[in-house]
Amino acid sequence: MSVLALEGVRRTLVSGAARFMLEVPSLVLGAGQGLALIGPSGAGKSTTLDLAALALAPDRAERLVVAGVDAAALWARGAHDALAALRARAIGYVLQTGGLLPFLTVADNIALPQRLARRRDRRRIVDLAERLGIAAELGKWPAALSVGQRQRAAIARALAHRPAVVIADEPTSALHPELASGVFTMLVAACAEDGAALLVATHDADEARRAGLELRRVVPIPGEARSIVEAEPLPCPA
Repeated sequence: MSVLALEGVRRTLVSGAARFMLEVPSLVLGAGQGLALIGPSGAGKSTTLDLAALALAPDRAERLVVAGVDAAALWARGAHDALAALRARAIGYVLQTGGLLPFLTVADNIALPQRLARRRDRRRIVDLAERLGIAAELGKWPAALSVGQRQRAAIARALAHRPAVVIADEPTSALHPELASGVFTMLVAACAEDGAALLVATHDADEARRAGLELRRVVPIPGEARSIVEAEPLPCPA
């Protein structure tokens, strides 16, 4: 059974006179399955993530399923409250910039999705913080943390409510290379343990492969303001 499915999905972005179209012919993930999107900057990786996270409405979607819910139908009838409830319950999102709320402590930031999903679990927060090396920072404000610590807190926040789908935009880009590999591996392992589908955008294909993720390319079409997410995974090197 697919936990996350985008099939025949298209979105056009307009900025002034510029137009860009992204097409997703088929992207399907089951429970515990992980996939990394690779491609040049501006190709549409983040747009793909936003469509999967229900943060961006598709222009067209033959099939858009999140945690067993027909999200395409919700978008079609403008059911924004139902979409918001589905996002809160089923999706964890690691933003490239972390995105912690400055007026909440680190612990309260991590707990926020638990509150929204009504799944309070203090032990889960402490466990994630320990695994990510930020247990000593739980009582601090985000401003007191390093950039890397804030990003690790953002990863803990995305995992805290045990979502069915975890989406991460360059989740280790702010981390030192020696730390990034361990954090990336922990993210993949945590999703596999929880049975969550994991969709990542990354520039580091080697790191994604080492962590056991399938790779797909987001490919700009030459001479057109259009990109396509390839339907087939990249083959593993011999």
